[in-house]
Amino acid sequence: MSPQGSVMRRLLRRVGPVGTILSLAAVAPAVQSATAATAVTVYASPSGSGSACSSASPCALPAAQSAVRAQRAANSSADVTVLLADGTYRLSSTWTLGAADSGAAGHPVVWKAAPGAHPVVSGASQVTGWTQVGSSGVWSAPVPTSSNSRQLYVGGHEVPVAQASPASLGFRGSWTGSSTGYTVSGDQAAMTWFGSLTASQVAGVEFDYPGGNGPWTESRCRVASFSAATGALKMSQPCWTDVTARASFAQGSGGLPSMGNSTMPALIENARALVGSGQWFLDAAGGTLYYKPLSGQQMSALDVELPRLESLLRGAGTLAAPLHDVSFSGLQFSYATWNAPSTSAGFADVQSNLRITGANNQGMCTFSTPAGSCPWGSLTQPLANVAFSAARNVTLTGNRFAELGGAALSVMYGSANTLIQGNEFTDTASTALLLGCTHDPLPTDSSEAAGIKQNCTPDPSAVSGDTIGTNEILTGTTVSDNVIHHIGTDYSSASGITLLFSQHTTITRNDLYDLPYTGITAGVVQGHVDQASTPQNSTNINSSNTISNNILHDYLSVRSDGGAIYVEGHQAQYVYQSGGTTIDPVQTLAKGLQVTGNVAYDGPTTNFTYYDDAGSEWVNWQGNVAFGAGGSSQGGCSPTGHFWITGNYFSANVQSYPCAQPVDTHASGNTSISATPRPGDVPGSLFSSAGAGSGSFSPVLSVSPRIFYVSPTSNATQVLLAGEGFSSSTPVYVGSTQAANVTHLSRGFMIVPIPSGTTAGQISLTPPAPGTTRLDDTDSRIAYSGFSYASGRSYGDYSNDIHYATANASTASLTFTGTQVQVYGEQFTDQGDLGVTIDGGSQQVVSTLPSDGARHANVAVYTSGVLASGTHTIVVTKLSGQYATLDGFSTRS
Repeated sequence: MSPQGSVMRRLLRRVGPVGTILSLAAVAPAVQSATAATAVTVYASPSGSGSACSSASPCALPAAQSAVRAQRAANSSADVTVLLADGTYRLSSTWTLGAADSGAAGHPVVWKAAPGAHPVVSGASQVTGWTQVGSSGVWSAPVPTSSNSRQLYVGGHEVPVAQASPASLGFRGSWTGSSTGYTVSGDQAAMTWFGSLTASQVAGVEFDYPGGNGPWTESRCRVASFSAATGALKMSQPCWTDVTARASFAQGSGGLPSMGNSTMPALIENARALVGSGQWFLDAAGGTLYYKPLSGQQMSALDVELPRLESLLRGAGTLAAPLHDVSFSGLQFSYATWNAPSTSAGFADVQSNLRITGANNQGMCTFSTPAGSCPWGSLTQPLANVAFSAARNVTLTGNRFAELGGAALSVMYGSANTLIQGNEFTDTASTALLLGCTHDPLPTDSSEAAGIKQNCTPDPSAVSGDTIGTNEILTGTTVSDNVIHHIGTDYSSASGITLLFSQHTTITRNDLYDLPYTGITAGVVQGHVDQASTPQNSTNINSSNTISNNILHDYLSVRSDGGAIYVEGHQAQYVYQSGGTTIDPVQTLAKGLQVTGNVAYDGPTTNFTYYDDAGSEWVNWQGNVAFGAGGSSQGGCSPTGHFWITGNYFSANVQSYPCAQPVDTHASGNTSISATPRPGDVPGSLFSSAGAGSGSFSPVLSVSPRIFYVSPTSNATQVLLAGEGFSSSTPVYVGSTQAANVTHLSRGFMIVPIPSGTTAGQISLTPPAPGTTRLDDTDSRIAYSGFSYASGRSYGDYSNDIHYATANASTASLTFTGTQVQVYGEQFTDQGDLGVTIDGGSQQVVSTLPSDGARHANVAVYTSGVLASGTHTIVVTKLSGQYATLDGFSTRS
């Protein structure tokens, strides 16, 4: 398989007004007669009706879809555009497109927002009719008894389901595990709590196990039953076995560990008794939804959205008759759920949100005894709320995928020439983009055909007549200029982009940040039986894929053992020299995975920034940047090899292979840089060429500008700023003075001149209010009790550090002179309440739980009223939550 060593050494190289519920079943309006005109516009509205579909009389989405079909049937060369008016399109069933909804080459059917409109395609019902439940602070509202959702959205953001830690419930933790679950008879608090629930309530309880199956995982299982007589807490099957007793397999280059069956859950979820502030519980059988508002929230003013649908948009053809030539632009897809993890299979996490849902040797093929299902690595994928299969020439531009309970978007099963450009993916429970299918590494192998039809398509019966071969390969997908952030909100092993088996895929000029795990993964588990000593156990069709010029930062914020870009398994189709027995390394590398021009920073818990892991081979790491991004900039565990690492700018070492050495690896022309580079340490052209909008495409969507990195200011006349949303007109302030002569490199990087003595904390994108002084948490005037210091968290902390406390009653106090004070800290789901007193007055309770479920660092969590001029003392006390975070104060004279 490998070329001769001498040859290798020679190679150097938003939601609007509520609309009516829409059914997307077949509708047959009286379609306008087709004319010879090449441009046809169909108008849709959330409140549309009838079949005119005109500007004056818009129709609903189903009628618009029927009108498109009629127009295309009458004039196949017509350019048909559907303009969606502003508002919320509440679907009653999945919006389904098939071959009959196609355009033609050069004449796509375009579904787009009307000028100035922000249409939202929603799978939820708005919940109203709230009444308070006694004096508990909990409110309830009626919902259909058919309701079923793992997500609830309040004020446009997901809120957590009812949950608590075992410790907060007083559980001792003396639980004994077994093959069926736990015995909790030695924990009286647990006996009492579970004994207070009915059988159906017990069966709804879910346990969360972050890191249970390896630090890169977060598994979840439901409870099946509880015996008050014996203390037996039986867990749902097959989830419990799939989490605690996974089969072993031979010739492994990576592990798929089982969790110890006595492991305590980190969280206990989904019981009405657990509802806390900002949390919810759905009693489907009783037709009631419960929610406890956060401090300051008024139920009468809240938009509460309960998803009904799992699939919002499904574009699915067949290999013989694909959906083709369709475009979507300016739409928002929101408010859908994904309920499979609530079943007895649960969420037995393996990696990157791929999971086991059947036998404990699922996907282990002939490498386990007895043999598991084939092919190797055929794990179960998350459901995508928007999905395309057997689709060609589909374009998605300038859309927003937000508030989604599954993966946001998937493309697989013979799809070709898909363009995903200039979109935003955020607030998504699973991964943003899922490209490919775990069941089709070799579609030319006839033994895989049935599994491909069953698992890579939404309706196996619809594709029963397909002949599977090279026509099933995912090919020609382009993912560019997208912004992907705050994903994996429910399933923290999610990668920003997951690429499975494909050819000629290009992932370029995207921004990925605020990620719980890996940024981009090319291969998941597929290389776990390949390595230098056994390189051919698991082969696939991967060829000519590119990951280039992306910006990745603030990843691995929750899980560990991942990277900015992670690679597994075979990445090239071999090209042989004349004679047919020796691989041509130049031509084979050209067909391998090209990882070039990417910039990764602020991933301090990263193992390897550019991670060639189990069985990975034929990867060209060229011209990339990594700083402040882990222990090693490039390397992995038990790869096969054939890596070229050239022309990179790295702050850590390369060719790091602690488990087993690859067949070969070639590093040359790399430049060592600081983990905190200054202007000039990295060529500006690398920064200018990376991220959304760095090419010829101008992103339709933008994010608010924010600084994530400031280079050292000591002895500096200028600093490098890294962040998001920068434009040529973004102002930068040093204190209250706007900086001049700022060099705008890209949407992600700027160089800013600074005067002598400037500190990082003085640099901002907004000027401070007159008379305001910001104090860092390290200021000597702040007195702490029970707080600890932390730095380098990469969340955008002021001066890159914070103080934090875990014990309630910990305090931070400041004596200052002025007329107003603000407390800066963090809002996140692991925070709680703070108590604030000024001059010994009554304590004010402040919640630091975010309304959107996202982490917000360096934010004012408390602002006092106007104080009398003079000296005052403020005391901040941790009252609840896992952490309290202090990032300093600001005072006004």
